[in-house]
Amino acid sequence: MAAAGGLLQQGGCVGEEEQGVGVRRGGGSGCVRELGAEEGLGISVTFVCKDGEEKLVEVPIGMSMLEAAHENDIELEGACEGSLACSTCHVIVTDVNFYNKLEDPVDEENDMLDLAFGLTDISCLGCQVVASPDLDGIRLKLPAATVHFKVDGYVSKSH
Repeated sequence: MAAAGGLLQQGGCVGEEEQGVGVRRGGGSGCVRELGAEEGLGISVTFVCKDGEEKLVEVPIGMSMLEAAHENDIELEGACEGSLACSTCHVIVTDVNFYNKLEDPVDEENDMLDLAFGLTDISCLGCQVVASPDLDGIRLKLPAATVHFKVDGYVSKSH
């Protein structure tokens, strides 16, 4: 399923609601093995864009969802470049079962999520979600807007 560079992108449409009442995050393995995209080992991740379009990508094990979004031209800002200093890579995990497989958020992530637009019980920062085998098939919805403190009209560039 890997394309050139180990990443695959497809299009489509969605129409499903998020779940997430009484969720608890923290069932992740805590161990991530770094594997290069050239080895063709990765997981399938679906990004649900603001307009409802779905983009299915293959993400190498060990890569953050923020990096994966940038590699695949998905509009996930990441103004602080993954340094836990903003909430512009806020994503919503559409299935509570996947959310529960994520590591517990660190205090800095919780602080930044408090600033996020459209925060839900199953929200997280894309820079803190790292591809691991137990996340194969995860769906991440991008919120309708982001909150950041840049000058109006600022357009971020992929890293």
